[in-house]
Amino acid sequence: MAEDWRHVHEYYQLVGNNVKRVLESGTNVEPEDKHEIENIIPDLLTPGVTIGRYTNAQLHNDGIFSEVFKATDPSKSNNDGNKVVALKMTTPDMMTAPHDSKREARILQTAKSDHIIPLLETFQQPGGHFILVFPFMPFALSTLLLHHHQSTLTNQTRRSIMRDIFTGLGHLHSLSIIHRDIKPSNILLRTPTGPAYLSDLGTAWSASDPSSEPPGQKTLEVGTTCYRAPELLFGQQAYDSRLDLWATGCVAAQLFCLNQQPLFDAGDLGSELALIKSMFETLGTPNVQTWPEAAGLPDWGKMNFMVYSGKDWREILPGAQEEERDLVGKLVVFESGWRITAREALKHECLRVAEVNG
Repeated sequence: MAEDWRHVHEYYQLVGNNVKRVLESGTNVEPEDKHEIENIIPDLLTPGVTIGRYTNAQLHNDGIFSEVFKATDPSKSNNDGNKVVALKMTTPDMMTAPHDSKREARILQTAKSDHIIPLLETFQQPGGHFILVFPFMPFALSTLLLHHHQSTLTNQTRRSIMRDIFTGLGHLHSLSIIHRDIKPSNILLRTPTGPAYLSDLGTAWSASDPSSEPPGQKTLEVGTTCYRAPELLFGQQAYDSRLDLWATGCVAAQLFCLNQQPLFDAGDLGSELALIKSMFETLGTPNVQTWPEAAGLPDWGKMNFMVYSGKDWREILPGAQEEERDLVGKLVVFESGWRITAREALKHECLRVAEVNG
């Protein structure tokens, strides 16, 4: 057991050192310990690695500030739904704002809900590692979309997934919590048809958490490329939960659209200007009449944009049904105050229908 943990600790120490070098240099650099890292990885992937009391831990997914292991809880019986768990390993001292795994744990403890990933426990490990334990969810919406599971993603299933998302989101917003990174890969499912859970609250903002930024000075470095709301792109730091509604509308558009591609395109480099251009081409270039709050955005008016007339939602979302297009159109709106809330979305005809012809 000690030998297993030594490999994990060595791996994260090496990766952590290289992440720190990248952050300090501000450029892409080659890892100093590339070969050492490669030599350790096979040991990590060997069945039987133990992390804390969890056994058979295998690397499942990774990100900039966390790695997720699929592991077994030996204290659970084989028919217990929580026997297979996900261990989210973080190193708080290596994380930069707004990423904060300890804040994530606090928020998850206060925001328990049927459609928010449940936090089973947290624990510390040598080397300053902080681990969050969740039930293992075998599917992510991003994977289902990528592989076009048409037989699985029936109309009824798609709407059911969106109901689950809005249920979880409505609960977060009722607690003055903003998720800030709604996207398909952060929507996990127990089976390909649901239920669905919101996950990864590592950059979430909570009005009641002391480590969150002041309400009027929130960071703009949140969200993921084509799911980022327009107010972020024009410097609005006093944004609120309606940020999530834009992102969720983008997810719904992708789910309902025939080709299941992202609604907007930020280009290969994830450029903000490319994303703005894509938004304007799709929805039409806004002005202070169609987007009143733009007049107060710090970066509005600094550039002149080509005027696009925008497209009809039937062209934007081929294959979507009328009520699906209507729902997306009420969420993906430049003026944040005009976006319907999560609870209002649950009352929309698209999500109220219990029986849908798949």
